[in-house]
Amino acid sequence: MITRVLVANRGEIARRVFATCRRLGLGTVAVYTEPDAAAPHVAEADVRVRLDGRNAYLDVGQLIAAARTSGADAIHPGYGFLSENAEFAAAVQDAGLTWIGPPVAAVQAMGSKIEAKKMMSAAGVPVLDELHPETVTPEQLPVLIKASAGGGGRGMRVVRDLAELPGQVEAARREAQSAFGDPTVFCERYLASGHHVEVQVMADAHGTVWAVGERECSIQRRHQKIIEEAPSPLVERTPGMRAKLFEAARLAAKAIDYTGAGTVEFMASGSEDGAGEFFFLEMNTRLQVEHPVTEETTGLDLVELQLLVADGGRLDPEPPVARGHSIEARLYAEDPAKDWQPQAGALHRFAVPTALTEFRVLGRTGVRLDSGVVDGSVVSVFYDPMLAKVISFAPTRERAAAILADALARTRLHGIRTNRDLLVNVLRHSAFRDGATDTAFFDTHGLDTLAAPLADPSAAAHSAVAAALADAAENRSAARVLGGLPSGWRNLSSGHQTKRYTDAAGHALEVRYRFARSGVEFADQDGVRLVSATPTRVVLAIDGAERTFDVARHRDEVYVDGPLGPVRLVAESRFPDPDSTLAQGSLLAPMPGAVSKLAASVGDHVTMGQALIWLEAMKMEHTIAAPTDGVLAELNVGIGQQVDVGFVLARIETQGDPQ
Repeated sequence: MITRVLVANRGEIARRVFATCRRLGLGTVAVYTEPDAAAPHVAEADVRVRLDGRNAYLDVGQLIAAARTSGADAIHPGYGFLSENAEFAAAVQDAGLTWIGPPVAAVQAMGSKIEAKKMMSAAGVPVLDELHPETVTPEQLPVLIKASAGGGGRGMRVVRDLAELPGQVEAARREAQSAFGDPTVFCERYLASGHHVEVQVMADAHGTVWAVGERECSIQRRHQKIIEEAPSPLVERTPGMRAKLFEAARLAAKAIDYTGAGTVEFMASGSEDGAGEFFFLEMNTRLQVEHPVTEETTGLDLVELQLLVADGGRLDPEPPVARGHSIEARLYAEDPAKDWQPQAGALHRFAVPTALTEFRVLGRTGVRLDSGVVDGSVVSVFYDPMLAKVISFAPTRERAAAILADALARTRLHGIRTNRDLLVNVLRHSAFRDGATDTAFFDTHGLDTLAAPLADPSAAAHSAVAAALADAAENRSAARVLGGLPSGWRNLSSGHQTKRYTDAAGHALEVRYRFARSGVEFADQDGVRLVSATPTRVVLAIDGAERTFDVARHRDEVYVDGPLGPVRLVAESRFPDPDSTLAQGSLLAPMPGAVSKLAASVGDHVTMGQALIWLEAMKMEHTIAAPTDGVLAELNVGIGQQVDVGFVLARIETQGDPQ
């Protein structure tokens, strides 16, 4: 029997597996690299083994050695990294360890999307034809480039112009090589407005194959899923589709003698007359990121079932009947204002106040949190930017969406930009509530519109007032003399104190106030009255209604969470550093990363929008383009150079710039 499990992964999935292991009385082993030394999954394990090198989660030899050193007798691969690597699965078994995953032959069969589609077609599962990049014709456009060896949106590109295909194929190959160690890519017909529907399968070694339920994962940005739900709205309104999907998924699993947890993914579509069709995309021979929505609607612990099957156990003849509705939202560290570039750095505060459970099935209406981070976590540039998954369950889809949106809106997120506003706006959008959730959702409704800040238009000004008064309370609490007197107190009427801030949109905010006998007087805030103030909480009466604002300061950044929405402010320094001024035309690194490609040299004339520098960060390429026409006057980086966020990569001079 399995007694101690090593998770060959990191972050949220490692913590998720450890949670089930603890509940079952199994020992746990964490592996980690230098950037993850202080990560929560490391602290929570019974035994920890450090790996050498930032890419060591892909080092089979080190992972096997870690299992031997720690006394683990089983390895769970999680998802990503080596989770669908047949050589790793074989090495685990050759080392005499239990592989908590499907048979090596099944991993091999589905390891290449190209070969998998051929096999599924032969088994009677409907598929989209594979297109070779060199043979694509104008009539076949648009096409989708995909990495044969992986998923998660890595290496995927949509091409609508044949002239762009060679360059996009090359970029996809580089990204696939970086993410999966295999540059093989292929093309298939791109269905711009289909639905991404997948079926969770679970099979044992005794012939039982479950189709546990379907999930819809159509809300995607850059082919990366961000909202998933069970059951699928499309399947719910398309008569007969669920039975056909389940049968196709079981056929796929049986065709490769599958055991364990897996997911069969389809691209599906429906019509007004209720008809529908679907095509096989791929089979993921692992646990999926979005598995919690299936757990919530079935009551199953899918990790526990993985352990059961790996230990030779039997499944019941039939899976439990699904009930209710569950929705999952993925919180990513990325900046919407900077083309959604991944973010890295300290996460000062992370809390979901309404979450009832963490890493386990709710069993009732509420919110669950599966997170890879905690207060103080440092998000590394070297790995995926997903911070956490927030999952809701309710009897109806409408209620599940409402409580998930509310939970996200109330979440405390200090220190890193995230996609939180986008998630909340999608969940509250009328089209989402109506179940119109195809893969063209963002194209249809506008990504920029959906990513608009949650905060009420008046929130920044009122939050600045709260920040200023909290700061004043902090100053008085630290005062050594007459600390009980208000800040700036005078016996006679005096001038106003002034605090200045900048909000997330770059707007300047000024708060002018003074403490008088009758209380706080504001110079420019009609209808606002201070009720109470501490260094971390301020209560304001705004037009007669009292509202509470929680205030947190991290150096010059101030985070205000309140009923008008979350607001981030930057306090203006009273004595700014003159050396902090950047030369006009400077191009800054938007994130830490390594320079992978350069397309210009000093002295070259460049045009606005021209790609100049490529940064590789979090296994993806990010392009730095010229913001204006001009001459490349400075280039401060070389290929392979590692840079920090804010590093001056280059400088462009335009006519009339000061020399």
